[in-house]
Amino acid sequence: MADNLPSEFDVIVIGTGLPESIIAAACSRSGQRVLHVDSRSYYGGNWASFSFSGLLSWLKEYQENSDIVNESPAWQEQILENEEAIALSRKDKTIQHVEVFCYASQDLHEDVEEAGALQKNHAAVTSANSTEAADSACLPTEDESLSTASCERPAEQTPSSDAESALEVNDAEATGEKENHCDDKTCVPSTSEEETGENVPTVEDTAEQPKKNRITYAQIIKEGRRFNIDLVSKLLYSRGLLIDLLIKSNVSRYAEFKNITRILAFREGRVEQVPCSRADVFNSKQLTMVEKRMLMKFLTFCMEYEEHPDEYKAYEEITFSEYLKTQKLTPNLQYFVLHSIAMTSETASSTIDGLKATKNFLHCLGRYGNTPFLFPLYGQGELPQCFCRMCAVFGGIYCLRHSVQCLVVDKESRKCKAIIDQFGQRIISKHFLVEDSYFSENTCSHVRYRQISRAVLITDRSVLKTDSDQQISILTVPAEEPGTFAVRVIELCSSTMTCMKGTYLVHLTCTSSKTAREDLEPVVQKLFTPYTETEIENEEVEKPRLLWALYFNMRDSSDISRSSYNDLPSNVYVCSGPDCSLGSDNAVKQAETLFHQICPNEDFCPPPPNPEDIILDGDSVQPEASESSAIPEANSETPRESANLGNPEEPSE
Repeated sequence: MADNLPSEFDVIVIGTGLPESIIAAACSRSGQRVLHVDSRSYYGGNWASFSFSGLLSWLKEYQENSDIVNESPAWQEQILENEEAIALSRKDKTIQHVEVFCYASQDLHEDVEEAGALQKNHAAVTSANSTEAADSACLPTEDESLSTASCERPAEQTPSSDAESALEVNDAEATGEKENHCDDKTCVPSTSEEETGENVPTVEDTAEQPKKNRITYAQIIKEGRRFNIDLVSKLLYSRGLLIDLLIKSNVSRYAEFKNITRILAFREGRVEQVPCSRADVFNSKQLTMVEKRMLMKFLTFCMEYEEHPDEYKAYEEITFSEYLKTQKLTPNLQYFVLHSIAMTSETASSTIDGLKATKNFLHCLGRYGNTPFLFPLYGQGELPQCFCRMCAVFGGIYCLRHSVQCLVVDKESRKCKAIIDQFGQRIISKHFLVEDSYFSENTCSHVRYRQISRAVLITDRSVLKTDSDQQISILTVPAEEPGTFAVRVIELCSSTMTCMKGTYLVHLTCTSSKTAREDLEPVVQKLFTPYTETEIENEEVEKPRLLWALYFNMRDSSDISRSSYNDLPSNVYVCSGPDCSLGSDNAVKQAETLFHQICPNEDFCPPPPNPEDIILDGDSVQPEASESSAIPEANSETPRESANLGNPEEPSE
């Protein structure tokens, strides 16, 4: 396909992360000719989601990542006398300090294949270390059975994109009993019906094992396609910019969401549920009647704090934490508001920051459920793909595994005029959007990046056990030492389509002060206990057991001034990677700003036209010939508990 690419476009986008995908969709929707390329083999860049084997393959790529030389015919020869080239990086340096630990039993007597995996090039790297807890293995090849079968785009795991046109919010608690239905409806297309049914009896199939809760590494490998593991851990505020954009642009038809069911707090060594809605507050057994009244009064004030400036003006110079101490709130309530509702820093957030964050939290309550947050089924990696799909519907051209050697700049005008790709083809364009990680060290020599510390854990049960095992929770663990940061913990159950039944997928995130493991391991030790054979004997272990853990640092390229990059032409725009915040507002703001620079008078991602309203050059209406006809019909088999996101003012109870 690359040999047949057109030689001229209006916009070339390099990288398929969320900001780039939104811009590509917006430009394509406004009539621009868009080429969207990525040197990786999957969509999303650092916003991607992977199956378990896909994640291991991704880790292996980073382990083997070295500078790729002689990738193309000498592109330097194509640079004319009146031109100069900005070489792009051939190595992704955004991920560092990768460490993998496997605690689940690894006694693999034979090669274990992932259910439904492609039978190509199956060379499994057998375990070199069969101890129960891996000794500081820097990468999985030292202590894990790697299946190289799937590092394909996560879209393999997104049949709902093809099958459903209404974006739905599923009530996570209601899906507990309907899990079988969910799996049948939304399972991986390359997995057969028989394999789909396997998800439930996997544990029962191994009835000979002594304890029902025992989960082995072989099971995780076999059920690897049940996992959709995000590189970046975020949630969507139900009244945030991203939800508004999904609804406005009608991209919402390509995905489904679940409501986060619980807000948790970690206090005095215990995990507790935080009451945040009016119903939660009055039903709470951990608050006294006096505390309930105090909390409701304070939350009511926060909703309309801007109308009562006299009540907070005197406290503007102090931190939100200090401000809470001046209010009539018990230490218990102060802790809940600071860490679980406002989710702000104890030392760095001002009173205004805290009041704004609290108001935003409360404003988002009740739109789709009992908490302010939504999570996309199959993981965050769905969102870039949804916008890529919109771009393609309106004529955008996509090329994965397609690297760009350089940007060609005209010396006189100082404008970028073309790219030269890995095949030596010169492709002309008016505007160029480049994700930060594609720039070489020469271009970024003055850029100072922050880092994000990330951990991904697979555990055997929830951090706070309740009657339902289908809980989706967010928990903030405050910083304990000066110079460190609060750790955000998001725990996903199997009904989010991100992990196999009987397990939970736990994401930990914080701003880095050291390596990811040094930052996050203390929190992991507080909340979980390593899974060992001796623990299996005792069924009543207090903490959830840790089966598998991955730590890594990711570059945070957000909020970097354009002037920090060396000699960028004015028609080359920089898109940042993921930031450390909980929501994706930064990506949407960035995309809208850059879109208006490229198309100043155009609407940003308007809804697609109704096929019935499209009139072609003839007099007759031919909706089937229109581009919008590529959008599928609504699936009549949507579960009863689903609520259409297009009618947000009808909250699900």
